[in-house]
Amino acid sequence: MNRRIFVKKGSMAVCAPAALSMMGPASLAAVLHDSAASAKPEWLIRLIHLNDDQIKEALKHRISDADHPSFGGFADAFDIVTSHGTANFIKMALCSLLSPESNYYHNTVLSSQITDATRWLLKIQNADGSIDLHSTNFNSPPDTGFIVKWLGPPCKMLMESQLPNKQKLIEPLKSFLQKAGNTLIYGGIHTPNHRWVVCAALGWLHMLWPDQRYVQRAEQWLAEGIDIDEDGQYDERSTYIYTPLTNRTLIVIARAFNKPELLQYVRKNLEMSMYYMHPNGEVATEASGRQDKALQGTMESYYFPYRFMALHDANGTFAAMCKVIEQTAFEQIRYSSLHNILEDKSLWKPLPGIKPLPDNYVKEFKKTGIVRIRRGNYDASLISMNPVFFTMHKGNAVLQGIRVASAFFGKGQFTAEDIVKEGDVWILRRSLQGPYYQPLEANQVTGDNDWKKVPRSFRKTSEVQHLETEIRIREIAGGFELDIRIDGTDKVPVTVEMIFRPGGSFSGLEPSDALEDTWLLKGESATYSQGEDRIQFGPGACAHKWLRLRGALPSMGTPAVFLTGFTPFHHKLTLS
Repeated sequence: MNRRIFVKKGSMAVCAPAALSMMGPASLAAVLHDSAASAKPEWLIRLIHLNDDQIKEALKHRISDADHPSFGGFADAFDIVTSHGTANFIKMALCSLLSPESNYYHNTVLSSQITDATRWLLKIQNADGSIDLHSTNFNSPPDTGFIVKWLGPPCKMLMESQLPNKQKLIEPLKSFLQKAGNTLIYGGIHTPNHRWVVCAALGWLHMLWPDQRYVQRAEQWLAEGIDIDEDGQYDERSTYIYTPLTNRTLIVIARAFNKPELLQYVRKNLEMSMYYMHPNGEVATEASGRQDKALQGTMESYYFPYRFMALHDANGTFAAMCKVIEQTAFEQIRYSSLHNILEDKSLWKPLPGIKPLPDNYVKEFKKTGIVRIRRGNYDASLISMNPVFFTMHKGNAVLQGIRVASAFFGKGQFTAEDIVKEGDVWILRRSLQGPYYQPLEANQVTGDNDWKKVPRSFRKTSEVQHLETEIRIREIAGGFELDIRIDGTDKVPVTVEMIFRPGGSFSGLEPSDALEDTWLLKGESATYSQGEDRIQFGPGACAHKWLRLRGALPSMGTPAVFLTGFTPFHHKLTLS
């Protein structure tokens, strides 16, 4: 029989476990009884097959020697057997084991490997129920929460399944998860998002094995309020990693503890996040306060929140976001969302009618200090309090950032104090001073020749030098003009650094004699191309070749183009 036909018939015939509906506040705890909802859509079956492929890769890292102390666990790229890698395998494996469309459906070998992995987790679990994140956090309640949050949905699917001998899998999982619950009831956290990870983990435990202690602990964290600003951004501004994570956890918390009011925060962030998407489906990360700052990333981690809220609100714009994510990052959806989607069958329903996404706008997010401008196939970010103050995407041709530096007392790396709009111009400014210091007054002299005993701020200053940087950005036809003006102390060396994404090609530039992957812009115009997409920029300036100024930030390890000069430095740079 043709495998595709078999898969379709199998998906129609199997009676998957009922899931709690999230389609409205009144039905957050209601059970779906519509058997038609059991039929998996084609896109979900594709994700299951991709998950099968990932299991094959994961099994290459399994400790299969029964005499090895870490038997059943999974090693990382450094040959360290980790709780996170092992738990991730259990999550993936259960998703396939319980899906009739999978090559691993009810596979006894895989079932045994899941049991071995769970027993290893039990073996290395700390006495208080916590696990270690070996790279940084030990006896860690929040990292325990991450693992519980991963394992909750497939464990629920397992308990409701028709898998033969399923108790052999359930018992060690239950032991691990309930023991983990003990540390989540009392344990602390590090970061804002950890609160919601812990609450979501408590929510899954409460749905599996109801316990008022889980409810009470979640209420303690929730009493602090959700850390979202008027722009719709969470405190960490981590648009690639922790913002979509927070959305996912709030949805789980809303469901587990019947708190539909939490969905307003998810909705607000998703409305904002549409304006953080580049034309090629990537997400703007330059303003992040976490480790994803300036990382290249797509929006797959938003898929579950956008799909959930599109269905919950009958929101056609959110549905359009789902379609864009499917087109630009489909294979990655399985990592953060497959286990949640498989468990909640309400998410299998067709999306509401698509409405157009915004693709021609200027949006200022004051709290985050970022302005997002999009005009069809290109967009730009203007960013305050960040050495990278301007980025531009034109299809797949990406200017990852512009930085301005000066050799001014070792502190000349420009960061804008704020962004001010005057007419059609956005203005970024910063003022610096470089003083010299006078001898101490007689009553300040310590007598022991210890320079550090009297702070430099106690000394009178003289010969104070000044540096005023102002960058005026305005839109022009097909792009932007940056008017860069640096005044004050004369003859200060200056650089303007344009940082491009690796993989493209340049024309109209002169390579640097001293630095690899670095060019000088001397002529009137140059071009950066990535496939059919290109960014044209110029004119150039090259008054010197000192590119890594004292006090400037080091290279970002990507292709860089420099303009150079001395103060007073006045230069207009156009990009189109």
